[in-house]
Amino acid sequence: MTHRVIRVLLVVASCLFPFCVAWAQTSYPDKPIRLIVPFPPGGGTDILARLVATELGARQGWTLVADNKAGAGGTIGIGEAVKAAPTGYELVMGQKDNLVIGPWLYKGLTWDPTRDLVAVSHVAYTPVLIATSVSSKYQSLEDVIAAARKDPGKISYGSPGNGTSIHLAAELFQKAAGIQLTHVPYKGSNPALMDALAGNIDLLVSSVPSAMGQIKAGKLRALAVTSAARSSSLPEVPTVAQAARLKDFDVSTWYGLFAPAGTPAPVVDKLHAAVNSLLQDATVRAAIQAQGAEPQAKSAAAFATQLRTEYPQWKGIVEAAGVKLD
Repeated sequence: MTHRVIRVLLVVASCLFPFCVAWAQTSYPDKPIRLIVPFPPGGGTDILARLVATELGARQGWTLVADNKAGAGGTIGIGEAVKAAPTGYELVMGQKDNLVIGPWLYKGLTWDPTRDLVAVSHVAYTPVLIATSVSSKYQSLEDVIAAARKDPGKISYGSPGNGTSIHLAAELFQKAAGIQLTHVPYKGSNPALMDALAGNIDLLVSSVPSAMGQIKAGKLRALAVTSAARSSSLPEVPTVAQAARLKDFDVSTWYGLFAPAGTPAPVVDKLHAAVNSLLQDATVRAAIQAQGAEPQAKSAAAFATQLRTEYPQWKGIVEAAGVKLD
């Protein structure tokens, strides 16, 4: 009798499954979605997260509420997302810093990005920017290198924090150029930007989106970008490879939407389709590029593969750079 009941229940479940999937696809979301932003307001991650949230609201009629949970190089926000219920109502805007670099820098993290998160949609990538105040005496990256070689450690630079991809890009640049700068870590991009504008630090190393507003306002001088190709948003700014004659120098970061592991596949698919649709829209692409980032849609599978590939690679890069957290 028990076996007969089980068989009947299995048959009923198999019949109901397509209807459950259809229901999940059509009813989601029926309440606000919390979008965790693992960095302070004003930084590159925050700017892109709020842009995506606003556009999904305007085009899909959804409500996404950005919630900044900063700290520990963005790993605090990721940790909160990992512990969230896998319902699709709690998402996180992750990036290279907190997903493939942070775990190798911060001891005691209990999560693994390749195991505990689901890649929903790649959003954009951006080079790292080296800049200075327009009142600075450094007119070019060559000026910085020459001065640093004359007085090692005298020139200071600010970053969004120890162990971020931006910090590591600066460390890799110093090693490649054979110079020594003094690192001043901040809790996010915006505080570093403010001190650079005030002249409290000599250089700003930042994401392009974080600095674009002040570049356009004529208050910040862009010296170089770290990607292999010039930024489409700053075509007049040379790459580090060009400005410093460092062949093949190429460091960039990426941003993407993630959900807790176990989030229903129909929900992930619906989110992925909605975000990728945004990235095909000329107006949205222009808005992302206006912030200094490069929009880039990928399949969820390709994005997941990228995460799995880069995660172990950056362990070696962190160790080779000799980065130590305070």
